[in-house]
Amino acid sequence: MNGLVFLDTSFWIAYRDERQEQHAAARRILLDVFRRRQRLVTTFPVICKIQAYFSRSQPRKAAVLADLWENPVLTIAETTHQDQIQAIAVLRARPDRSYSLCDSLSFVVMLRLGLARVLTFDDHFRQFGAFEIVT
Repeated sequence: MNGLVFLDTSFWIAYRDERQEQHAAARRILLDVFRRRQRLVTTFPVICKIQAYFSRSQPRKAAVLADLWENPVLTIAETTHQDQIQAIAVLRARPDRSYSLCDSLSFVVMLRLGLARVLTFDDHFRQFGAFEIVT
């Protein structure tokens, strides 16, 4: 799965919400990703978190769902029961970290798919230590 970049919640929220501190950086980074013709991968739980963030605004909620559900450069990777078991194991192995279950599931899916790069502003991906944060 070379050339694929994982899309995390924090990145898309920053990209779609101009009030976010990282908004300009997200726009710049995403333009560069698209210029390089790279494709994005995410999971349904990540989409759920993004949609929840924008759920109070009908126009934004609709735009985000179109961004993510109908986007030809975005693949939604299935999460398996084994991924869920491994995500729980990651949380139990690292009780000193404040990873969310969604973050842990993202780590596991990225590892399973052989993805090394991630679009994120969430320091948990850096703390996990297995991925390159696209800047």
